[in-house]
Amino acid sequence: MTLSHAPHLMALDAGTGSIRAVIFNLQGEQIAVAQAEWQHLAIPNVPGSMEFDLSKNWQLACQCIRQALQQAQLPASAIRGVACCSMREGIVLYNKAGEAIWACANVDARASREVSELKEIHHGEFEREIYQCSGQTLALGAMPRLLWLAHHRPDIYRQAATLTMISDWLAKCLSGELAVDPSNAGTTGLLDLRSRNWRPELLEMAGLRGNMLSPVAETGTPLGYVTADAANACGLAQGTVVAMGGGDVQLGTLGLGVVRAGETAVLGGTFWQQVVNLPQPQVDPAMNIRINPHVIPGMAQAEAISFFTGLTMRWFRDAFCSEEKLLAERLGVDCYSLLEEMAARVPAGAWGVMPVFSDAMHFNKWYHAAPSFINLSIDPERCNKQTLFRALEENAAIVSACNLDQVAEFSGVRASHLVFAGGGSKGKLWSQILSDVTGLTVKVPQVKEATALGCAIAAGVAAGLYSNLAETGRDLVRWEREFHPDAAHHALYQQQKAVWQKVYADQLTLVDNGLTTSMWKAPGL
Repeated sequence: MTLSHAPHLMALDAGTGSIRAVIFNLQGEQIAVAQAEWQHLAIPNVPGSMEFDLSKNWQLACQCIRQALQQAQLPASAIRGVACCSMREGIVLYNKAGEAIWACANVDARASREVSELKEIHHGEFEREIYQCSGQTLALGAMPRLLWLAHHRPDIYRQAATLTMISDWLAKCLSGELAVDPSNAGTTGLLDLRSRNWRPELLEMAGLRGNMLSPVAETGTPLGYVTADAANACGLAQGTVVAMGGGDVQLGTLGLGVVRAGETAVLGGTFWQQVVNLPQPQVDPAMNIRINPHVIPGMAQAEAISFFTGLTMRWFRDAFCSEEKLLAERLGVDCYSLLEEMAARVPAGAWGVMPVFSDAMHFNKWYHAAPSFINLSIDPERCNKQTLFRALEENAAIVSACNLDQVAEFSGVRASHLVFAGGGSKGKLWSQILSDVTGLTVKVPQVKEATALGCAIAAGVAAGLYSNLAETGRDLVRWEREFHPDAAHHALYQQQKAVWQKVYADQLTLVDNGLTTSMWKAPGL
């Protein structure tokens, strides 16, 4: 068998800002990637609307598939299986003929009023009932958006016969078959966390139709095969296995080998997620933490989200570090690496500077204080760019630690180590700070495309090339670096975490009193 005809797998990864086609060999090595950015459509006079352009975005997906095949110099027949993953919360509606008629991205926030109305049903107990069943609150769920359509676009709502997620829509475009998987559909707030199936009575309680829900199939099961029409459009071979995919975060943890109860990952991107595998599905009595079905059958994950962590670092770099950006360009190095080298000379604790940006997660009443730095001094030797940069990295780790504490409080699960992945894990200083703050060993994997790899594993299982999801995830993960906590720094950060929590609580009162502007509020607040 020649290299060009060895079996390969393809993942289609539909993120908030782009679509990517990624090809892997069976050893989990990335062979090729093609990416295209997409824009979501703001509808005039509909604040917060972000509709998903179904026709154009399918064309972009086909473009990426062809480009990835060309880059890999592989014939279409070398791709033995394909699976799709996507941003969660983005939904697609279909008519009775199975034609997609409307879709929105995960960032669509048009239904704020509907969220507020639903929160009032049964004096607020309706949302608690949804959370107890699904692990989700109303703010990011599908129900308020469907209610918005019923109120404002009854022409679309009347036609809607089926609902899926965006990953499932891509799989439908490839195979002609419609189904949803629990890991992604769980984020609608309409799926039972324990049975991993729909609860249509939740829709009916809100005055919506309960008969518009698709069949449910587990990640890694065969959905169908690439059709002749899809093959002509995208360049894959007709008859290629199309697998059930899943949600981006859950497939990302699979790609990191985080597949056993108690294993924990910190995913450091634009938003940071702290993801903990639970031994059995359970919810947080305080409703602070989101609970999702894992792609591993029967397993659930507690997920806490730190808002805008990576975006805050980008803002700081672009707003205050133009000299460092120029120097990094001249030296041919990454600007963040240069800033980390500078920040490494600042002592742990960053001279007491405390950033107020993202907060620990409070899923049932989710809003943030105004972004700011607290406890600055006018000493230029202590309060400067490198100090603020280090303070931001420390704060991201502190928020992660607070979220992991919240998970431990209701689940009893305390991690023995952390898997740190995503853009944030490229920083050696940041990885060490995360270890020092949490007091845990931090392991950084080699794989840079964990979500796509998890998706490819699903394709490989469906195609019969791997035995199962969990074993393959563990077998394919490779480690790049490991960081161990400094005991003295951990003690210092424990004190700093306690002070920061009090400071942040005080900062929220300024928002409550209308004196400052919240960085972000969940729809309906």
